Formats: sequence, structure tokens, C-alpha cells
Amino acid sequence: MRAIVRHRYGPAEVFELRELERPVPRSGEVLVKVAAAGVDRGVWHLMTGLPYLVRPFIGLRRPRRAVLGLDCAGVVVEVGPGVHALRVGDEVFGEGIGTFAEYARARADRLVLRPPELAPAEAAVVAISAVTALQGLRDVGRIAAGQRVLVIGASGGVGSYAVQLAKLAGAEVTAVCGPAKAELVRGLGADTVLDHTRQDCTEGPAGYYDLILDLAGDHPLARLRRVLTPRGTLVLAGGEGGGRWFGGVARQLRATLTDPFVRRRLRGLMASTRQDDLLHLRELLTTGRLRVVLDRTFPLAEVPDAVRYLEEGKVRGKVAVLP
Repeated sequence: MRAIVRHRYGPAEVFELRELERPVPRSGEVLVKVAAAGVDRGVWHLMTGLPYLVRPFIGLRRPRRAVLGLDCAGVVVEVGPGVHALRVGDEVFGEGIGTFAEYARARADRLVLRPPELAPAEAAVVAISAVTALQGLRDVGRIAAGQRVLVIGASGGVGSYAVQLAKLAGAEVTAVCGPAKAELVRGLGADTVLDHTRQDCTEGPAGYYDLILDLAGDHPLARLRRVLTPRGTLVLAGGEGGGRWFGGVARQLRATLTDPFVRRRLRGLMASTRQDDLLHLRELLTTGRLRVVLDRTFPLAEVPDAVRYLEEGKVRGKVAVLP
């Protein structure tokens, strides 16, 4: 099969198109012929090996896994031992293992059947970003109807889902993004859109927001706490800065350490793909209550260009790779 591989950390130039043996599904897994794969911010972190804090888990000097990619949609072509819910020929989407390839292994419990209403490229960009948005708002943020919610990084992969899910929950949504993407975010349902190049979302009225979902900011925790209600919740699921050692994780660590000593809830988010969440999202997508914002697609050989496009901050919503 053809696959995009890399054997060292670095910029997008480390990627190469190679011929590899098709993987063999293990117990509880299936083999998927990939129709499309999603590109998310996590790919950049795994590609560069940054921050260094993650290296003990992904390989200290060189990456343990040559083929990147998690989001996918495709067709089951082989079923591993212990799998009974999926069959050869099933069209699925969810999370795979090394999906920047023509074939990828995937845990059966992290896949669901793809409905005909979703094209493969659309389905392929749901799992990682939409699940992160859902778990950040519902499970960690405990969102409720009538709350005032601030989404920082609203035009990105997670943010484009978060704005919609917050509105579905009955919240009043303020979204932060760049000026070129304001109309997109407003079209997703945001009640108020703030231009981060001209407005600082932490300079608004004190104690205004019940929930802040920070996906792309670098605001100090004290500034974010100032605009939260006395019992409000801050969920950190991304961020910028922090240096090569800790990156955006630094703020999450500080939030965890600060949380026991303040009234406001300060939480970091580590999302995990679960089948029940994928089923919930599939229902929302098929009924039109949630939509995929797919910016563009790239052929498999152009994965480096797709990652550069993501790095440059040009993406509106998501991008996908087509083998």
C-alpha cells in the first residue's frame, strides 16, 4: 500500500510517500481501506515531537510510529479476532491508527457506520475534533441551557463544532476568531463574534461567562478567571506558547494546580474517542442539527502541504486527505 511516513521529528519536509506492507488487524481491530483521513493539530505535535513533554510517550529520539493520522472514513476489508459488530464491506468512520495511508488498522469500538448523508471526506473529519468539542463542553464544562459561553479559537477544527454544540445546548455563544473567518463562525450560530486581532476577550465585563472553552489562546489564567462568573468553568483544550518543553500544556498544568484554591473550576481536557459519542454525533449530523465545515481536501502525496496549510492558520474548520 502507499503511505505517508516519517522516521524523524521535524517540519513537514520529514514526510515521504512510500510503499509499505498492509497492516494486519489485531484482536478487537479491523482493517479499513481508507477513503479519507482528517488532519488535526495533533498531527503537527506528533510530526515535530513538540512539546518535549510528550516524547516519552511517542519516542524520545525518534518517533515510534512511522505513519501518522487518526481520523478516518472508509470500508472494512478485514476483521480481526473478537470483532462481532462490524463486517467486511461496512462503510465506517471514526478513529484509526496511521490513517495517512491506503489501509489502516482501527479499534472496532472506535468506529461507527457511516450514514449516506455524510460523504467520506466529511465523515473523516468528525471523530477527533467533534468528540473533543463535545466532551469539553458537556463532560468537563457541564454546559447548561441559558449559560454564557466563550469559545476561543472558534473557526478551527474543534471550535467549529464547539460553537454549534454550545448553541444546541441552549447557550449564548461568544466566539473568538480572526477577521477573515468571522462570517463563517457567525453562520455556525455564534451570537457574538470577537476579532482577536482587535479585541481582547478577557477585557470584557468581569464575571460575565459561565463557561470558557479555550482552544487556541495564550491568555494568562488570571485574565480568563476575571471574566468567569464566581462559579464558572474554564476548560483548556489547546493553547499557544509555553516553550518547546511544555508548550500549551503548561497552562493546563498551572490550571490543575490552581483549581483546588479557587472557587472557579479550572480544567484541562484530554478527550478520548468513544463509540457512544460517535453515535450521538452521527445522529446530529444526519438530522442536520450539526454540520461539518470542510475547508478543502488534499491527495495523499500532499500531506506535507496539508500540514503547512494547518500551520499557517488558514484552515476554516477542517481539512481532509484522500488516498
